[in-house]
Amino acid sequence: MSQIFKQGLVCPLDKNNVDTDQIIPKQFLTSVSRDGFAEALFYDWRYLADGAANPEFVLNYPQYQGASILLTRANFGCGSSREHAPWALQQYGFNVIIAESFADIFFNNSVNNGMLLITLSKTNIELLFNRCAQGPQQWQIDLASQEILFGNNAAMGFNIDPDIKQRLLSGLDFIGSSEQLNPQIAAFEAQRRANLPWLG
Repeated sequence: MSQIFKQGLVCPLDKNNVDTDQIIPKQFLTSVSRDGFAEALFYDWRYLADGAANPEFVLNYPQYQGASILLTRANFGCGSSREHAPWALQQYGFNVIIAESFADIFFNNSVNNGMLLITLSKTNIELLFNRCAQGPQQWQIDLASQEILFGNNAAMGFNIDPDIKQRLLSGLDFIGSSEQLNPQIAAFEAQRRANLPWLG
């Protein structure tokens, strides 16, 4: 059965090579708590020198307030391997990021925090930015059928690793997914002890 995994307003961040220091600058990394990073997201772009909101940065545009889907371009999340970057994005409200490509460590950190990262071709990314240029967009993400739904029966498919898909649909991180194997692990260990009792 089809399942709408996420839905919401789309914010188009028309930039390549957005690194983790731009996502959350290093001065906000002193806390080991996972909370309180939403205000620091894209800090150097979102705020002027006097602390006022930068009216020229897309996240501050009135039509994108409350966005939960981020559309961007190639190599998103490059740079240092700080898990604070997906924390900041998620705490701001983003739960889906669509891009041409992602840095590997950022991708894994994001997925393990329950975020859906969708990789599309440069051509399809351009098509999505063209849609956003026509006005604010509300999209639905059907993870079960691997489609972005635009309304009026329009959709775009995407690929995703089957293991990641299952974990996201099940609400499991890496540890939770591994714990599902506990019965098999216990059975294996019991059999091993029965066959090789001298190993303890």
